Amino acid sequence: DDELQTDGNRSGHFLNGELGEQAFFHPTNEEVIRIIAAQLAEIGDQFDKEIQGRVVTDLVQHFVNESLSREEITLHLSRVVNELATSIPSDMAQEKAMLVLAMVLTKKIVNTVPSLLRRICDATVNYMNQQFHEYIVEMVSAAKQ
Repeated sequence: DDELQTDGNRSGHFLNGELGEQAFFHPTNEEVIRIIAAQLAEIGDQFDKEIQGRVVTDLVQHFVNESLSREEITLHLSRVVNELATSIPSDMAQEKAMLVLAMVLTKKIVNTVPSLLRRICDATVNYMNQQFHEYIVEMVSAAKQ
């Protein structure tokens, strides 16, 4: 119940009956999380400049389409992240880059259409749970050492 959210706030809430961002790891040292977040934010700043507006516009169109299910939205987000990942420098871990790309896309969409906050955050957390759960656990474990 004392996990750190991406915006620095504590989270103990359930989303749609499922554990939200807490599903990534058990209670851990806040400083470890802050170090990881700072590293990811630095990478995100680099990626932010490279993501073209048309990519964000396309994603926004999918998120505003109320007829698309949560799974369809997550699949589309995954497809876009995979496409963008092809331009990632080879010296960066693929999982880390894709994780950051998903977060940067989320930020860009919310900055473009703030009313999509819940929908994009739900889809991003779902995507990260599906694709990067083990990687996130490994990052936290490695940072603790």
